[in-house]
Amino acid sequence: MSETVLLFLAAGFAVFAGALVQGGVGFGLALVAAPVMTMADPSVMPGAMQVMNATLPLFTLAAEWRGVDWRGFGWALLGRLPGSAVGAFVVVYVSLPVLGVLVGSMVLIAVALTARAVSVRRTAATVTTAGFVSGVTGTATGIGGPPVALVFQGAEGPRIRATLALYFCVSALLSLAVLGAVDRLPARALAVGALLVPFLVAGFLASGPLRRYLDRGRIRIAVLVVASVSAIALIVQSLAG
Repeated sequence: MSETVLLFLAAGFAVFAGALVQGGVGFGLALVAAPVMTMADPSVMPGAMQVMNATLPLFTLAAEWRGVDWRGFGWALLGRLPGSAVGAFVVVYVSLPVLGVLVGSMVLIAVALTARAVSVRRTAATVTTAGFVSGVTGTATGIGGPPVALVFQGAEGPRIRATLALYFCVSALLSLAVLGAVDRLPARALAVGALLVPFLVAGFLASGPLRRYLDRGRIRIAVLVVASVSAIALIVQSLAG
């Protein structure tokens, strides 16, 4: 078996695992898949990741669209718009390792500060700020879920998953457009992303039992755990890169 096939299968397994996590928690695809895909073929990142970030939420929305927090989505998207522009600037001009370490550290601090709280107050300011940070990191690295997820951690499982799904879908399409505008979206990235979609679908289909388990009062803990691991993975990825 050739090295190319092995790398593709490794990326496919990471996508499957990431889709399994995101199908249950509401985010986490990029956490698992982005580091593996970056190691397998950095030339297709973050474009290939954004293709899947735009595709997976469609399945969540098909099942749980009634749970969308439209007001929260609007504020998050308002922050995402300028954040994506800054993320594109980062891709072209700024050191990604520095950004990754900084954002990863910020997420860990946020997790520590909110771990004992019953919920995070969702206001126009907090949600918009989370959307901005998510736009920067999502466009630059493909990992943009933790900031917004932390703001919604106190909501019920279906609301978290549905709202994040709509946000991720629109945000990923926006990031793809921005990456294309700054000539950082090769056709190969789109092709690799499309080839990995079957692994994405399989992971989502396997996530049903996890959703039911987490919806029995465990969703907030899961959000904090996945956000923490995501931040650590981003820091490690940035330092290794």
